[in-house]
Amino acid sequence: MRKLIFFIGPAGAGKTTLAKAWVRRHGGAFLDMDTLLRPAAEAIMTLAGQDPSDRDSPFYKAHCRDLGYRITMDAALEQLSVAQDAVVIGPFTREQGEPLWLEGELARIGATVHDVTVRVIYVYLPSEEAYKERIRVSGSALDVWKLDNWPQFRPALQRREVSWHIAPSSLIYWDNSQPVSEAREAELALFILA
Repeated sequence: MRKLIFFIGPAGAGKTTLAKAWVRRHGGAFLDMDTLLRPAAEAIMTLAGQDPSDRDSPFYKAHCRDLGYRITMDAALEQLSVAQDAVVIGPFTREQGEPLWLEGELARIGATVHDVTVRVIYVYLPSEEAYKERIRVSGSALDVWKLDNWPQFRPALQRREVSWHIAPSSLIYWDNSQPVSEAREAELALFILA
């Protein structure tokens, strides 16, 4: 059965690194929201006279954020519609709290959680300090605002509950503070392929 695999969670948790490790070994369309949205976001922000690297301001959230999710989910749904697995990476902060969000997305292609295997890996780190260090070390221009405005950004690190209508066995909270080892990959595979 086709799979829709989400790697979600806060910035700096290592969602992309973990998802890449999965796709290298098991395949699937790798759909990172940051990558898919970047050209459009940079164009929109530049045309509006804003910082093209900004991913956190109210202007960005109002004009680009939802576009990123739409682009990413449209790509994922298209993969599913041709019976291919889709691996989706992004924070999905607002979407996590909307119980009917996933059902609405799958309905766009006439699918349900009964004919698509959904797996959600909520990737997190055990402390605020771990997030800050990981974000600092990554050195991404997209994270400058986060570090410069840490008191405003830090609430986004709060672990959230995923309220989608999926079986409890389809969701795992993944402490990503350790490197991706063979044993950890095997544990992830046991969850995703079950």
